[in-house]
This record gives sequence, C-alpha cells and structure tokens, in this order.
Amino acid sequence: IAAYAQNERGREALLLFRQMQLEGVKADKFTFLPILSACANMETLAEGKVIHELIISSRYNSDVAVLNALVHMYGKCGSVRNARLVFDQMHGRNVVSWTAM
Repeated sequence: IAAYAQNERGREALLLFRQMQLEGVKADKFTFLPILSACANMETLAEGKVIHELIISSRYNSDVAVLNALVHMYGKCGSVRNARLVFDQMHGRNVVSWTAM
C-alpha cells in the first residue's frame, strides 16, 4: 500500500487496502498513514471520509500521527472545515499538526 501511495498509484493502493480488509486483516497506524496520503494525493474526499470512519472504529483516532495525516488529507481535498474539526479535537498537537492545519 505504501509503495503504491509513494509512487502516485493511489487507486491501486486503495484497491489493495480493500483486498486487505476483505481478507480480514485489520489496518493499523502504519496502514492508515499511506492510505490517507493516497487519498490526499488523489483528492478523493469520499474515500478519505470512509478511511476516517475506519480510523474511529479501529480506535486510532487519538494517534497524533494519524490525526495529522487526516488534517492533511482533508485540507488537500479542499475540506478545510473537516480539517479544522479534526485539528480542534486533537490532544497533544505538535508542530506537524499546526503546520498541516
């Protein structure tokens, strides 16, 4: 997933992410970071929102690195309002958080 995302092959990253889910493999922080990057690079807000819901249900919604990636993804997709909502709910913001916002 990361290899696809890093090489501007976001659609393939998303397809592989879905295949991973279908095979019952649970996503973690190291999966969410590149898939959010892929969504940001493709500016696919709908896909990003689905990933955000998975982050919440997977209980990674308090991980600062994941939240920073969400802020970045929402911002890149043009949803500054959603980026700000995530930013405002973050605990333990760091310089990356502020810069992403």
